[in-house]
Order: sequence, then C-alpha cells, then structure tokens
Amino acid sequence: MQIAKDTAVEFHYTLSEGAEQIETSTTGEPLTYLHGNDSMLPGLENALEGKTAGDKFSVTLDPEDAYGEYKEGLVQRIPIKHLQGLGDNKVWKPGMSAIVESNQGRHQVSIVKVGRFNADCDLNHPFAGKTLTFDVEVVSVREATAEELAHGHVHSDGGCGH
Repeated sequence: MQIAKDTAVEFHYTLSEGAEQIETSTTGEPLTYLHGNDSMLPGLENALEGKTAGDKFSVTLDPEDAYGEYKEGLVQRIPIKHLQGLGDNKVWKPGMSAIVESNQGRHQVSIVKVGRFNADCDLNHPFAGKTLTFDVEVVSVREATAEELAHGHVHSDGGCGH
C-alpha cells in the first residue's frame, strides 16, 4: 500500500544537519503519524507521499519546509515552575531544551538564561533556521481506522484513551 491521505504510517529516521547526526529513532520505536492531516513537517510529508513499506530514502529540507526560519526577538521570560522536561538533571542551564504548555498547545523552547525564579527562553524551535536531512525507512503503511481519523492521530495497539 502506498502512503496517501488518511493512511497510518510508521517509519524510522535519522536526522542530520550537515555531517552532524542530531537524533535517530532507529534505536527505539518507529515514529507514527496520520498522513495528510498536518501532523508532520510539510517537506517530510511530501517526500513520504507515494512510498511503501520497505522504501528507504533521504530528503534534505530547507528551513521553510521543516521548522521555519529563525526569528529574532522571540526570547521570553517564563517562570521556572512552568518549564517541563528536566528529567534527571538537578537544575536548568542555558542550552537545555524545555517544554512549555500554553493556550496554543505544547512548545519546545531553548533555555537562554536562568535566574532564581524565571528563565529567559528562546521560543524558536531548536531546529529553526536549519537545513536538515532525514534518512528514512518506511516500516508500515495501512488504512487509518475511523477512530484514528476522528481523533487526528494514529493509535497504538491499546488505543489512545480518548
């Protein structure tokens, strides 16, 4: 089956900027998404269109097809208590990434400066302004279920709990 609108897709990827590998899914579970429902980077989704299970390819995305251009002046002071994702680290430090919940949803931010109660955070995505290469292997493609289409995302074997 070919990847097309309203198919559930699983794929592994390795993400690089130039010669530097940034992250990979190959050591864990594949990434899953619902094709054609604005849940994937536009350039990557376009490259996946028409592919089938077992296909391997690379695609290089300019910033506008990935995480957008870097925008100056997007540093905002956020109370430390609103930062999520510290993990096993004891304290927030410049250069670390955090998740912030807002009325527009979840956003990944980069810590620029840390004070006693607040942190100055860059609201640009950490990959904004970067030309990125994805090495992709399509693991599976299937028709999405009616429930997945209604919820707008792929469910695991146990469902999503909604």
